[in-house]
Amino acid sequence: MNGYTTHCHWMKRALELARSAGEAGEVPVGAVIINPQGQLLAEAENRRERDNDPTAHAEILVLRQAGQKLKDWHLNQCTLYVTLEPCPMCAGAIVQARIQLLVYGVDDPKTGTIRTVANIPDSAYSFHRLQVLGGILESACRQQLQSWFAQRREDHSRVKS
Repeated sequence: MNGYTTHCHWMKRALELARSAGEAGEVPVGAVIINPQGQLLAEAENRRERDNDPTAHAEILVLRQAGQKLKDWHLNQCTLYVTLEPCPMCAGAIVQARIQLLVYGVDDPKTGTIRTVANIPDSAYSFHRLQVLGGILESACRQQLQSWFAQRREDHSRVKS
């Protein structure tokens, strides 16, 4: 597989995880980490509601899993795929883990801190520089989120009626 095909392959897996999260009542975000050999190392989906844990974002969970599997929190040669641009908490954790490449699907205009609202990885205060690639399967990632939020609004308005 070439680079773009590989990125699409892993983003499709992240989208499957995001769909599962959405079906469970979570904001539909999924993440996977690939090792330097291009093999799946860890995968996770949002679990904040199910775990009653404000830190249970897909990115945090997948970083934890990868570190535990490798028995090392340094993920220098790994690639992280996530359907939505990471928030400040997740962006900080990604920098702390020293991820080599971050690939995300769609910008988050409210809390995205990779390129949209702020740029944590390239901040003067960030000690680790990582490569970033946004917009992989952007339309599918955007549609999944928009559909989920539209359904939530519809369900909420029915309850109010």
